[in-house]
Amino acid sequence: MPLQFDIRAIIKSKAPKARIPDFLIRYLERIVHIKQMNAFLRKHTTERNYDFIRLVIDEELGCSASIEGTENIPTDGRPVIFVSNHPLGGLDGMIIAQMIHEARSNSAKRELKVIVNELLMYMEPINELWAPVNKVGRLTREQAAEQQRMWESETDVLTFPAGACSRLQRIDGKWQIQDLVWQKNFVQRAREYKRDIVPIYFEGHNSRFFYALAYIRKLLHIKLNIEMLYLVDEMYGAHGKHFRVHVLPPIPYSTFDNSRTPIQWAQYVKSIVYATNNTTC
Repeated sequence: MPLQFDIRAIIKSKAPKARIPDFLIRYLERIVHIKQMNAFLRKHTTERNYDFIRLVIDEELGCSASIEGTENIPTDGRPVIFVSNHPLGGLDGMIIAQMIHEARSNSAKRELKVIVNELLMYMEPINELWAPVNKVGRLTREQAAEQQRMWESETDVLTFPAGACSRLQRIDGKWQIQDLVWQKNFVQRAREYKRDIVPIYFEGHNSRFFYALAYIRKLLHIKLNIEMLYLVDEMYGAHGKHFRVHVLPPIPYSTFDNSRTPIQWAQYVKSIVYATNNTTC
């Protein structure tokens, strides 16, 4: 039997005692395009990992992407940490992972894990590429142990330090779409495991509706990340778009000394990533 997404089953697995009205289930199924996703899964029952991602990008969404700075993608030496801004909230991660994979010659293929929201683990055809972060609770003991093995291995890691996709913000007197504060975890990991940082800038944005919803939620002091429910809808809304990805020169892990705190170093790397935007507009 082919894999199918089941909204009710996913909710039950995360909140067993929750009682969700049928009309709300139907609405969630519509905004996450459950029929389209399940039809796609039925059509591609054998593809996995990068083959599956390529089909999602090319066939299901009709997107394209170009990459600049492929020479900055390491093919040998110690494993690295790729860090990127997060404008789209899902599709950008798939595109970056696919482009890193394709940029390397067959003789230089290195395993890559992408740190993602735990909910993306339900995407079974590509969940081998993911390393989950639980946004609504703690990781299981098995998941935590798997992440520890990942950091100690020769596996490269792609992470989005903001922990959420970009939002509309007033910065230096202007409204801009930019990540929230970058968290310090990647700096700490770089120090601990002697991994250089490879910054990435991804050009892209979601719809005006998405940013308006996020802004209104914040004004109303609603903690629940309601707009996250629309990320699949945003992904389908990217149909036919072209994206540009910029891979910047690696930053040696030795850069992150005690002259700044880890959180300050994280914002330093973020500033380097967003400075790329000023040179590509």
